[in-house]
Amino acid sequence: MASDGPDDERRAAGAQAPDGGWGWVVLVATMLVLALTLAFPSCVGIFYNDLQRDFHASNSQTSWVPSIMTAVLHAGGPVCSVLLERLGCRATVMLGGVLSGLGMAASSFTHSIGQLYVTAGVITGLGFCLSYQPAVTILGQYFVRRRAFANAISSTGTALGLCTLPVLANFLHGELGWRGSFLVLGGVLLNCCVCGAVMRPLAQTPTETPAVGREPSPESGCVGTSRIQACVSKHMALDQLLHNRRYRVYAVAITWTMLGFVVPLIYLVPYATDNHMDAGRAASLLSVLGLVNIAVRPPVGVIFNLPWFRGRHVYVFSGALLVNGLSNAVCCLGPTFPVLLSYVLLYGLSMSVVGSLMFTVLMDVVDMSRFASALGLLAIMESVTLLVGPPLAGILVDSTGQYFYVFLACSAIVASAAIFLVVAFWWMDADERARHGGQRASQEESCHDPVVDSLDVCRPPGGAMT
Repeated sequence: MASDGPDDERRAAGAQAPDGGWGWVVLVATMLVLALTLAFPSCVGIFYNDLQRDFHASNSQTSWVPSIMTAVLHAGGPVCSVLLERLGCRATVMLGGVLSGLGMAASSFTHSIGQLYVTAGVITGLGFCLSYQPAVTILGQYFVRRRAFANAISSTGTALGLCTLPVLANFLHGELGWRGSFLVLGGVLLNCCVCGAVMRPLAQTPTETPAVGREPSPESGCVGTSRIQACVSKHMALDQLLHNRRYRVYAVAITWTMLGFVVPLIYLVPYATDNHMDAGRAASLLSVLGLVNIAVRPPVGVIFNLPWFRGRHVYVFSGALLVNGLSNAVCCLGPTFPVLLSYVLLYGLSMSVVGSLMFTVLMDVVDMSRFASALGLLAIMESVTLLVGPPLAGILVDSTGQYFYVFLACSAIVASAAIFLVVAFWWMDADERARHGGQRASQEESCHDPVVDSLDVCRPPGGAMT
């Protein structure tokens, strides 16, 4: 039976150990949340032609719908962080499910593209944010030793969404039109509430947030200048951005990547249909992409959870990101189904590795206690490029009349981000090795100094010289 209050939830969850037990249920719930949130904007492309016709909108104007939705999904990080502290993961995920469902249902009654920006873009996007980020956060709390594996398995949720949502959207579009489809999809998104209901919080340690009923910390009120600064620092991880150079490099690289990473998913179906491909066949390309991810991500999670890969996750991630960027050039060889199918297979393989390791690399570069706020700040930075990416691509299509220029631009953007990331981390690793080598040499010299040796600073407790 479900617990009634926060304290009851903590006691119930305290009986479950990390890396197993109830964590497997949380893993499945997280996978479904990612399927309903991260994969959803890609299926909006199926309704592009109808939206352009009914609202007399251009490619650029229509592309703002998934763009705003994705940007708000990421930009709501600080709001989500505050709600996480106040309500916990379970209630925040459920609140997000309600918002996203209402947003899509309201979208079916809109009469202008501007109204659609608010309902489908802002409201639904914020609901996605409140469901997605807490789900990832609580999964990292349940899994420590098997974290890479858990992240890889949960990321198959995005692939599951890419596989099923376009097919569902295409079917609903043919049966109900875009308005009826949006209404039904709003009901589907309410399943995030069910997923959130099973996310029981783990028992808190004495170093974590005070329990209900205790005296709140001075920062918890966020009143006054100093408290506002403390609140901003706490929920946006500005200290990590300023003082953690690995996090800073990773955040910059991911932000630049997102300018071109999701655009191909939005424009793949319009690109195919614009070149006289059947709409059902074009939508099946996204389903193939999802199937590739579902098949590849679980074994990828098992492999990258091996001890040898610890400390090397970022290099594997960078290599996969480079392949992912270059794969977009394949799409420019022609708009035929065999060419686009080859592109989808290559893109899907590299995307599987990128999606499996994205959160794992972030967990490697920041302490887990700061993960939620670090993810929130990274999400805000991503939201800027995610917001402008699809509209810029739409402007490029409107000005040239050709879609393949979009894929060329995305190829250059993602590949350059991958090169920057691997070079920067290699330089930082080399710098740290040089520092540690200098420290060891200094310690060895101290151990051979007669004055230091007489103080026994180089002798272990057993008395033997090291």
